[in-house]
Amino acid sequence: MNTSDANNWVRALALHKSDTFRKLVPALFAMGGYAAAVWYLEVRYLHLSKASLITNVPVMHGLLGFAISMLLVFRTNTAYDRWWEGRKLWGQLVNASRNLAVKLSVILARDDASARDFFTRLIGLFPRELKQHLQLEKTRLALDEAPHPEIPDFDRSKHVPAQIVQLMQQRLFRLQRDGKLSGEELIVLNSEMVQFLDICGACERIKNTPIPYSYSSFIKKFILIYVLSLPFGLSITLGVLSIPVVVLVFYVMASLELIAEEIEDPFGKDDNDLPMERLSSIIQANAAELLS
Repeated sequence: MNTSDANNWVRALALHKSDTFRKLVPALFAMGGYAAAVWYLEVRYLHLSKASLITNVPVMHGLLGFAISMLLVFRTNTAYDRWWEGRKLWGQLVNASRNLAVKLSVILARDDASARDFFTRLIGLFPRELKQHLQLEKTRLALDEAPHPEIPDFDRSKHVPAQIVQLMQQRLFRLQRDGKLSGEELIVLNSEMVQFLDICGACERIKNTPIPYSYSSFIKKFILIYVLSLPFGLSITLGVLSIPVVVLVFYVMASLELIAEEIEDPFGKDDNDLPMERLSSIIQANAAELLS
């Protein structure tokens, strides 16, 4: 995630890797050439300004512009809602991890280093495995330089976050059977454990339910048709100035659609996606601090 200071106008105006201008440069040149060709044909050959029907084209563009602006606002708001819900879920995961670590630090015996180390590793491992699960990565994550003997290799063909929660639940019930946890303490800890898979399921819902393709495709077609028709109206009223105006309008509209596409999946690897790696490091550090 790009965490640059948005209030710094100098840095905001600079081009960065995720800037939509970089992605749209070829399309902007193409649109500028198209607008220039329409203006040239109008001046030399077409003379559409003399036709009464064509003089009403700017009015049509004004009405269509209002409609497409409403569609783009709804599109970006929908995409941002998905991004913000993902951020709230990861914030909830940070809180759930801290709460579980705090309660374990109080309940577990001070001399039970094995159990403390076990939960420290798995609490810190869960968000990293959840990140990989949401990004559909199949690469194996090394647990530690010194593997814990009670943490087996995970079956990567199955749901790894669920396997981690299962291991922690198994250890809690074993501690309860060994008399190291009371039934009331087990209930208290289980209420925190439940949140892990609840958060995972909510993230999967966002990941596996994209914006309907027909809606996104319709907006792209609407933008393209609108911008392609724009030079015919603007060349009559603005002349050669219609070329930069058409390029600017296309840049604004296409950029809004690109931004919406990028943030509608908040669990990816783009600059504006959620900082899941940083949040995972925070959870791991908090668990190690509380259970040490």
